[in-house]
Amino acid sequence: MNTNLDYALTKIENALQSDTLEIKEPLFIKVYTAIKSCIVKGEFPLNCSIPSTRQLSVGLKLSRTTIIKAYELLVLEKLIISKIGSGYTVIFATSIKKTKNISTPINYPQLSEKGKSFLDNANLLNRTENSYIAFKPGLPPLDIFPIKQWKGLLNTYWKYAKSSDMSLVQSTHSYSLKNQICNFLKISRGISCSPEQLLVVSGSLQSIYLIANALINKGDAVVMENPTFPNVYSLFKSALANVISLPIDSQGIDLKMFENKQQIPLKIIHVTPANQYPMGNPMSIQRRNQLLNFASKHHSYIIENDYEHEIGNLSKPLPTLFELDTEERTIYLGTFNRLLYPSIRLGFMIVPHHLVAAIEAIQAHSHRIVSHSMQIVMAQFIEKNHLFKHLKNLQKVTQERFDVFTREFKQQNNHLYLIHTNISGLHVVAKFKQEVPVTLETQIIHALESNGISAYPLSSCFTDVKKETGLILGFATTSPVAIKQKLSLLKKVVGSILTS
Repeated sequence: MNTNLDYALTKIENALQSDTLEIKEPLFIKVYTAIKSCIVKGEFPLNCSIPSTRQLSVGLKLSRTTIIKAYELLVLEKLIISKIGSGYTVIFATSIKKTKNISTPINYPQLSEKGKSFLDNANLLNRTENSYIAFKPGLPPLDIFPIKQWKGLLNTYWKYAKSSDMSLVQSTHSYSLKNQICNFLKISRGISCSPEQLLVVSGSLQSIYLIANALINKGDAVVMENPTFPNVYSLFKSALANVISLPIDSQGIDLKMFENKQQIPLKIIHVTPANQYPMGNPMSIQRRNQLLNFASKHHSYIIENDYEHEIGNLSKPLPTLFELDTEERTIYLGTFNRLLYPSIRLGFMIVPHHLVAAIEAIQAHSHRIVSHSMQIVMAQFIEKNHLFKHLKNLQKVTQERFDVFTREFKQQNNHLYLIHTNISGLHVVAKFKQEVPVTLETQIIHALESNGISAYPLSSCFTDVKKETGLILGFATTSPVAIKQKLSLLKKVVGSILTS
């Protein structure tokens, strides 16, 4: 980052005028002290380039020799560094105070009840701050993404783009992409919907945020599976919903348990029927029909979070709740973030016609747009059949890496076992063979992270006091060779902690 010359001159001149050195001090010392002051105060931040000696000598109307001597002192003190071809760069990191020193107490407005709720529940989110991709859950095989085709479509877009294309375009009004997604859903998932009821979003969590704001009042009941997505649970809790967690069995969410709960109005039922998160088992067709009848009885909506459909329905695809629903109670969520690459930030939801206007209004007040260029390129990516070809390759590579992962895991791990025998998504769940408390599970997660391995704690998916422990591990984005190496390291890390 280059420092603006006028800005730099102003700061240095101000520092020169305010220095406390004696008048007889050499001029280069005054310049050195002034620039040092600017660096220490953070006015010239870390890694910014400061003016060249020639520019500064002209700007300050001083000899270049004076400036060079000042810079030499700054280099000796390791405040700046000289880089060939780049000039001088600040290498001193300033710790800037976050708050001002206020002598008298000030009364600020309090956070709203919902603001406090979001703050209190932030610790429930599953987030990894590291950049390690080995075994990070939810990542597709990033190394097989057709970058050449994507780049070609993007270059074509900008080649023919008009100035009007750079104006704001509401994500819900990008009909070219919406039409293509509708076609894609019909062919790949057997879903029939109209573009008018399809909203383009940045991902599933944004969809749920919009739905919660449209439907949830404080205390409204939301039913969720237990275990479930921690981030979705955190969002509903933060929206002040009364979250009721129901256990799962071999067929899916156990609805009988709700009848034992206090009779309260039920607003939303959130489920992952294609491949239950995180356990991976699909919801049976009988349970899907029961769920639809249950929602009708309680006058509630269903959120069908179909987050990894193309992977979770490889063997025996079942009809979606959306297609089985005859009362327009199902809100269907899909995402390209898990099929293409996470930073694309592109998803969609199909909304009952009578909810479209309200959710579009909330979207217009908050997350107004998804990049217009990204939407057009994605539409072309589908239309030119690149998406279908990629998904076919994705399924093949994911299956191959699942086979390698499960085979190596069984050979190498003495302290963990996999609950998955068949591929059900982009992750697997490994449980401990011995009883492991949550505190020890947390220690293992941190130790793996320090060794370059990402994992989510299984306990974070359970919403009641009784929690199961284990590791949620992604496998699809890690090459077969790396899988073997990283599993060997995982065995050593877990073994050293459990046997110490």
